[in-house]
Amino acid sequence: MLRTTKKEAIFYTEFLEVITLTHEAALHLDDLVNNYTDIESKIEKLSEYEHTCDAKIHKIFERVNAAFITPIDREDICLLSKSMDDIMDHIEEAGCLFLVYNTKEILPAAKEISKLIVEACLHLMKVVKYMSNMKSLDKLREGIIEVNRVENQGDTIYRQELSKLFREETDPIQVIRWNGIFDRLEKALDACEIVANLVEGVVMKHA
Repeated sequence: MLRTTKKEAIFYTEFLEVITLTHEAALHLDDLVNNYTDIESKIEKLSEYEHTCDAKIHKIFERVNAAFITPIDREDICLLSKSMDDIMDHIEEAGCLFLVYNTKEILPAAKEISKLIVEACLHLMKVVKYMSNMKSLDKLREGIIEVNRVENQGDTIYRQELSKLFREETDPIQVIRWNGIFDRLEKALDACEIVANLVEGVVMKHA
């Protein structure tokens, strides 16, 4: 995006590390919902991903505070970092809720949204990868559009399932359980779109 020294470009490398880790966590959540066994150990692994992500975000903040020059505005670096961390937080929380709510079976829609989270994170990896290269703006924008498309798909599934849940489900426990789980899964997708939109704003500012 801008001419940067190797020292300044480390921020882009660290962004990519965070979003790559988040994609790995999304894959792990997807494995949880599609292979619903060893639940506690899989959730423990999600927590490990979240702790590692926190450490990486803390490292970025420390680097921002110590840097004399940053490739983009310090406020944008901090906001992007926090927003990426939000994706990981929602992924971990979604996994934890399956255990908290004593979930016995996974609804098909939860598997659909989980798959979309994986897809959104994959597109975000491409978006972040192209952030530092003005010659790749078209690819970056294509990635942003794809994240928005996937998030819209998730919104549609979320609204349909919520409507079905409150219209057809007679067991209040099931309503509470799946309202909470679907809400957290949808928040993870929303957080992906927020990061994509933030990157787009940064690009427009510096293009």
